[in-house]
Amino acid sequence: MLNKNEDNLVSFIAQVRRNDKVVKGGKNCSYSVLVICGDQKGRWAVGFGKHKEVLLSKQKAIRSAKNNLMRVNLKESRTIHHDVEASHGATNVYLRSAEKGTGIVAGGAMRLIFEALGVKDIVAKCVGSSCPHNLVHATMKALKLLRTPKTIAIMRRKNVDEIIRNSKMLTKLVKESN
Repeated sequence: MLNKNEDNLVSFIAQVRRNDKVVKGGKNCSYSVLVICGDQKGRWAVGFGKHKEVLLSKQKAIRSAKNNLMRVNLKESRTIHHDVEASHGATNVYLRSAEKGTGIVAGGAMRLIFEALGVKDIVAKCVGSSCPHNLVHATMKALKLLRTPKTIAIMRRKNVDEIIRNSKMLTKLVKESN
């Protein structure tokens, strides 16, 4: 489900859970909502809210997400710079950059994250548990591991051209071996 906020943020509901607590007078019902927000220009966040009504728990989750926006540097404003993998709990996530026109090849909460982030071309795979909470945390860890060629060049004390040339040679070797 897609909603546009006044801050030009889009929000997607990843999961709504109902919790019933049995008490002496009957059942107390509450809801928890997992929301993914983003500006579709490289910023995104995840929020979690609990309340006795779905609408209020959703509003709490969106407010929580707005306070935790993160930036991800995208290659050509459409994909990630390099392949990366991460895990959280029993969930393993593999993200690969894709060529122009590939689209978002991902499922579940990962697709919502990439749509909120503004990624247009990516191939992502989830191995293990597909629990939305674990999937979001594993994807968050993977996106935090991403580095731009400029950052890598600074860390290695090399020129950006050397880093890009070496990565192109590596992809060429991989393609030839297949």
